[in-house]
Amino acid sequence: MDLSEQITGLESDLKEVTQLLEMCERKRVQDILSQEQKKIEKELAQKQQQREQQAKRDYGDKADTTVKGYTVKISNYGWDQSEKFVKVYITLKGVHKIPADNVEVSFADRSFSVLVKDLEGKNYQMTVNNLLCPIVVEESSRKVKTDMVLVMCKKKTTKKWECFTQAEKQSKEKDKPNYDENADPGEGLMNMLKKIYSEGDDEMKRTINKAWAESQEKKARGDEFDF
Repeated sequence: MDLSEQITGLESDLKEVTQLLEMCERKRVQDILSQEQKKIEKELAQKQQQREQQAKRDYGDKADTTVKGYTVKISNYGWDQSEKFVKVYITLKGVHKIPADNVEVSFADRSFSVLVKDLEGKNYQMTVNNLLCPIVVEESSRKVKTDMVLVMCKKKTTKKWECFTQAEKQSKEKDKPNYDENADPGEGLMNMLKKIYSEGDDEMKRTINKAWAESQEKKARGDEFDF
């Protein structure tokens, strides 16, 4: 039995145990089923990790033995989503004219790799790791369209993805301003100006210095703060 069959079996076991756990009322039985549920979840996670590592090894071996010539990293792509799929659009002029077997896509639980071989004498490669959410490997696929490769990643759940990868999510959270409703608005303005000043060029710094000096003169004269 290969890894995919083992994982499918474990997923069925987990589903059935979960259903039984929801139905039973006796605490002793619930405890036994809960222990079995955790055991299956742990084994399932290990098998999924093994499959992901195996997929990466298989893809690496295949790339080593079949890819010859100049390889270009794919950077021109976009993505969107439906309820069931995350769709990745990779623009490659003329890709529909080469043999379909030259377009290879390898999926793992939270990643995928694309290899397009011998497109006008070049190979094109793209690897995306740490997708925001897990995908269903067996139901993910690729389609070759006119000047485009469409990668279809089947969502494990229908939940909407706010980002494409975990790294993008972390970056967005890092860039979010920390808003404190009790903070002094003037202090917030000063912090913003300090940030602009530290990141600005010489012209920007001169402008801020001049504005600051003028505001201090107005304050000294008793005029309204107008910075």
